[in-house]
Amino acid sequence: MKIFLDTADLSEIGQAVSWGILDGVTTNPSLMAKAGASDFKVHLRKICDVVQGPVSGEVVSVEPDGMLKQAHELAAISPHMVIKVPMTVAGLQVCKKLNTENIPVNMTLVFSPAQALLAAKAGATYVSPFIGRLDDISHFGMDVVRDIVAIFDRYGFETNCLAASLRHPLHVVEAALAGAHVATLPWNVLEKLVHHPLTDVGIDRFLQDWKKIRPEGW
Repeated sequence: MKIFLDTADLSEIGQAVSWGILDGVTTNPSLMAKAGASDFKVHLRKICDVVQGPVSGEVVSVEPDGMLKQAHELAAISPHMVIKVPMTVAGLQVCKKLNTENIPVNMTLVFSPAQALLAAKAGATYVSPFIGRLDDISHFGMDVVRDIVAIFDRYGFETNCLAASLRHPLHVVEAALAGAHVATLPWNVLEKLVHHPLTDVGIDRFLQDWKKIRPEGW
């Protein structure tokens, strides 16, 4: 399963890249504002330069013509750009058009296997089911991921299921077990994946014992 970081913070992205585990980045207007981006195109280019992998940038128009215009502007930023479009009729139309132009699309705000199926048929590179938001309304979000993966596998769709709105490490593990092709997660969740209290205790014990036998000069 590929790991994407859901952020626009260049410092967070740089740290994740240095760990050697980051495959891509997803962003949205809210994350860009939070990161203090004054020029979102320039900021997206900087993200692409750092991550050297798929970077999802979102259109904000709700009409097909506006979406297409913005999509082409985003795609021109870098070969790494993936265009995020909402799961709407207009979004499907734009997805199909971009697919014919070999511009990758991330269909966002997906909440059902039926929506994911339509997005795959329109040629989406990624579909993003929002797990946490489904959990918020007492729906088992991870069941949606399992169903999407099963549908894609059965019919040979090349579309990737990108599990989004992941709020804690267990979500990431469950997404992996469900067969999600990609998980995108915020920085605080990525940090938590690294740590375990028994790891910290083990290192502390080893270091304490090492002090007893450490050769001079080490």
